[in-house]
Amino acid sequence: MLLAQAPASKTATAGKAWTMPRTPDGKPDLQGIWTNGTVTPLERPKNLGAKEFYTDEEYAKLMSRIKEEGEVGEEGELGAARRGNALRFDLELYGFDAKKTSFASNKRTSLIIGPDGHIPPMLQEAKDRNAARLAKNKGHEFDSYENRPYQERCVFMNFERIPMLPGANDNGNLLQIVQSPGYVTMFHEIDHNMRVIPTDGRQHVPQNVREWNGDSVGHWEGNTLVVDTTNFTDRFPFRGSSDKLHLIEKFTRTPDGLTYQFTVNDPATWDKPWTAEIPWRSVQGPIYEWACHEANGQEANILRGARVAEQEAAKK
Repeated sequence: MLLAQAPASKTATAGKAWTMPRTPDGKPDLQGIWTNGTVTPLERPKNLGAKEFYTDEEYAKLMSRIKEEGEVGEEGELGAARRGNALRFDLELYGFDAKKTSFASNKRTSLIIGPDGHIPPMLQEAKDRNAARLAKNKGHEFDSYENRPYQERCVFMNFERIPMLPGANDNGNLLQIVQSPGYVTMFHEIDHNMRVIPTDGRQHVPQNVREWNGDSVGHWEGNTLVVDTTNFTDRFPFRGSSDKLHLIEKFTRTPDGLTYQFTVNDPATWDKPWTAEIPWRSVQGPIYEWACHEANGQEANILRGARVAEQEAAKK
């Protein structure tokens, strides 16, 4: 069980101006269980050009289509991230109907902010680096469990990595935040990952120490929690990033939820930084256990199947 500071009053009386809730030590209260489910695509559809926001009328029309159809058409507007996945049969078995799920959203045409609305082109050195990484394992994908992806092995999942991107139709990607003096703790539903962020003014660990999710230190700027993360490893790159990745995250409480913004800076991968902003919505919870398949035989079955295929090929 996560132990948090007792939350302050969360909402103001109807009709009165909203007041930022605060913890007993006076910091903005970010505590609660949140979901980053959204229908806004990461990158802006090309047909929208530099258009950053929909008009009220356009947004209302798109929301109506999503609620009625569960998705939006091939024009790539809002809803691209919410299209159903027929392979996840529990969506139907357990009533996880995309048309009935709720989400936080805004009028942005993409999560990436700014006139470009896209991730900058990858540098050639980054393309070469990632191609070499893939080539090294090519033809050896089933040699051993060590050749299998970390996510498949339940070592480290995409949903628990930072920056935190929304996932489509996968458990809502719930996250619980609790606070105590000098720390903000984030507990992921996916793979039950616990991220502890110190806010006591400490410096980063030495550069020779590398971590899956980097080394995070936080501080408060007004009503915003700012988290600076360095010391990443290149063993589990974010969209092809290098170990020079530098991430700045900002968490700001709003009257209708929480705004999560991050800026990615990696001079060895992209020629300029890029920023995305994702609205989070409060949910009642609780967060249930999310168990991976490491111990139930799937990894062994994958490798066993490869050995059988090799034996059959040898006979021929």
